[in-house]
Amino acid sequence: MMHLSRRSLLAWLGSGAAGLAFSAQARAQVASQATTPLPSFTGPGVNPYWNGVNPFVSYPQKLPLLRMTDRGIQLETPRPYFLAPFTPNAAFYVRYHLDLIPNAVDLSTWRLNVEGNVARPLQLGFDELAKNFKAVSVAAVNQCSGNSRSRFQPRVPGAQWGNGGMGNARWTGVRLRELLASAGIKPGTVQLQFQGLDRGPGPQGKGADAVMKSLDLTDPALDDAIVAYLMNDEPLPMLNGFPVRLIVPGKFGVYWTKHLTWIRALTTEDTNYWMAAAYRIPDTPRADTTPAKAASGRLKTVPIGHVRMPVRSFIIVPDGSSKLPAGLPVRVQGIAFSGDGPVVKVEFSEDDGRSWLEATLGADHGPYSFRTWEHTWKPSRSGKHVIAVRATDAKDNVQPDAPVWNPGGYLWNRIERQALIVGAAS
Repeated sequence: MMHLSRRSLLAWLGSGAAGLAFSAQARAQVASQATTPLPSFTGPGVNPYWNGVNPFVSYPQKLPLLRMTDRGIQLETPRPYFLAPFTPNAAFYVRYHLDLIPNAVDLSTWRLNVEGNVARPLQLGFDELAKNFKAVSVAAVNQCSGNSRSRFQPRVPGAQWGNGGMGNARWTGVRLRELLASAGIKPGTVQLQFQGLDRGPGPQGKGADAVMKSLDLTDPALDDAIVAYLMNDEPLPMLNGFPVRLIVPGKFGVYWTKHLTWIRALTTEDTNYWMAAAYRIPDTPRADTTPAKAASGRLKTVPIGHVRMPVRSFIIVPDGSSKLPAGLPVRVQGIAFSGDGPVVKVEFSEDDGRSWLEATLGADHGPYSFRTWEHTWKPSRSGKHVIAVRATDAKDNVQPDAPVWNPGGYLWNRIERQALIVGAAS
């Protein structure tokens, strides 16, 4: 993290926003499909496409993104936006669980509440948060827990993300630990619970009409956590959590609470639906299990917050949409990241993973950021090629070439491949 000037933010503060309001369904303009549309479902086999197979839609403050659902809203970022290390705010993916989401927030009345087992409960206005606490920034990847779920075999229920349920941004705000110190966390606190403004009917009878996620007070990830009011040096888009969002570098996006309004110090373990039943993974290496074990009722599970995002890498270009001319070098480009710290090596394979060459890494934007990579590949022959990429992080975690399976469709990080055709120009 580093200190960042807030001149642009403070100049903007006076503008405010419209009154607090909620919308059961944001309006979208749906683009007409291509003349040869993708199938509406890829199954029962693995989704062969980089993204999911969904229509492009336009929402406020957003470029056309791929819509999976609109209640709650789930939008996937198209592949080309990942050529750069930072994902544009307007192209950043969106994932909500519930239907009633704020479409406006009045900054004159909104407050961030720090309450529960604290000595000095806080109710901080937006300007107090921005002006009275030191600003810090961190580059960090936000990735949906189910990113790449459409790769699972056998397929599992849930949003059938391709690879676009992720994004990287430079987040600016206040250290969470500084806010906690200001409130005075009392002895006996075991977890911190986070809640935003979104609401709606969750699973019936489960008390799930508000998403609440908790992390242990002793979790080291909280040392890097911030309450962010800027995203890539601009106010957060409404669909990405305006006015403030919890940022927990290294953890999956379900813990990055949007429209953060309540932070509660709990003296007992959180047992609400979103902790006790939702977003749980097998307590096994890589959260890997089998359908039979999952159906047995004897599989031990833990909240997905118990783990960090596994190391991953992606090929962005070439994308296989056109034949490559023979005899010319090909610039292969992509990104890599890990929730366990910086990516230190990316390797490229021209022969479907049988042999590997080290690729060239781009600039280091921090341990939790996307890191770009590239490799100049000179195909030795015409015909079909399958290229592949794998990453290694600073803790020597190497991206595996084995799939993972669990009933939630979480933690996919198998080596990515791209089929290409090289042939004579015509």
